[in-house]
Amino acid sequence: MSGATNFWIRWRVRVGYPVGFAAFWFAHPQPKWFLFGVAIAAVGLLIRGYAAGHLRKHKQLAMSGPYAYTRNPLYLGSMLLAAGFSVASHSWISTSLLAAYLVVFYPVVIRREQTELKTLYGNAFDEYASRVPAFWPRLFPAKPSGEYFPGRSIARTANTRRP
Repeated sequence: MSGATNFWIRWRVRVGYPVGFAAFWFAHPQPKWFLFGVAIAAVGLLIRGYAAGHLRKHKQLAMSGPYAYTRNPLYLGSMLLAAGFSVASHSWISTSLLAAYLVVFYPVVIRREQTELKTLYGNAFDEYASRVPAFWPRLFPAKPSGEYFPGRSIARTANTRRP
């Protein structure tokens, strides 16, 4: 990883806090826009939760669920969260700050993660990347894998009594 990439990765979170604070500061929420923004943000949260349920980090290349539509559903969900906040804020300044943050940091982070996945999974990642777009989702899944969100196993684990 290059020095510039390391810089952007390291500063992504540190810059995010003041950007978020400034976006709140300049927000001028109004009921109609607030409710619409919350709905958009809720979709983002659902996508992130759905994606997290299919992720087996460093163990298996995620290709099922939302990963059959886009290689980066977690970032897509985060982008929808930011879009929801932008709408709810009813502020062009807040929207501009959030958009600038996403444009500056997300492409670098996505490229770095692609490089890591290529290193970990080689040709399997190349084949997957040739069928599934990096960010904007496909209309139909690339290839059903037979893997599903582990809702039943989560419920089973939650109901298991521990000694």
